[in-house]
Amino acid sequence: MRLFYAIFPPRQIQEALAEVQARVRGFKGWKLSPPHQLHLTLLFLGEQPQARLPEFRRVGQAVAAGVPAFEIELGGTGYFPPTGSPRVWFVKASGAGLEPLSQGFQQALSDIPAKAFSPHLTLARKKGPAPRIGPVVLQLKFEAKAVCLVESKLERSGSQYRVLQEFPLG
Repeated sequence: MRLFYAIFPPRQIQEALAEVQARVRGFKGWKLSPPHQLHLTLLFLGEQPQARLPEFRRVGQAVAAGVPAFEIELGGTGYFPPTGSPRVWFVKASGAGLEPLSQGFQQALSDIPAKAFSPHLTLARKKGPAPRIGPVVLQLKFEAKAVCLVESKLERSGSQYRVLQEFPLG
C-alpha cells in the first residue's frame, strides 16, 4: 500500500484553487491535480505492508490529538525546482500546526525516510514543454481540523486517493 498523512482543504478552497489552475489549462505540458485531491502532505510513507496499518492508525490518532486545530494560509505560488525547468507548480502553505504535525509523524515513524518539510499544495505537474506561469498571490485561509491517512494508487489516469481514516486535531 502506498500511504501518506495529509490535510485536505474544504471544498470552497478547492474550488478557489481550481480557478487558479485554469491559468495553465491551455498548456498541454501541465497536468492539473484534480481539485478534490488537492492536499498538503505531512509525511509520505511510501509503499508499506498492510500489516502496518494498525500502527499508522495509532500514530495518526496520537499525533493529531497533540496538536490543536489551527488556521492554514495559502500564499503565493512557486515551482519545484525553483530554477531551471520546473516539474511542479504549487501554492505555499503556512500555519502554526504544520511543523508540529510533520515533526510528530517523523519522530513517531523514525524508520520512514523523511524529506525536508516544505508545506505546499501541488497545483500541477509538468509533463512536457510548457511555460512558467507568473506568480499568483492567493491569501486564502481555512481551519485545519483533522489529518487523514491516505492510500494512493497509481492508475493510468494518475494517482487516485482514498482516505482510510480521519484523525481530529486535539
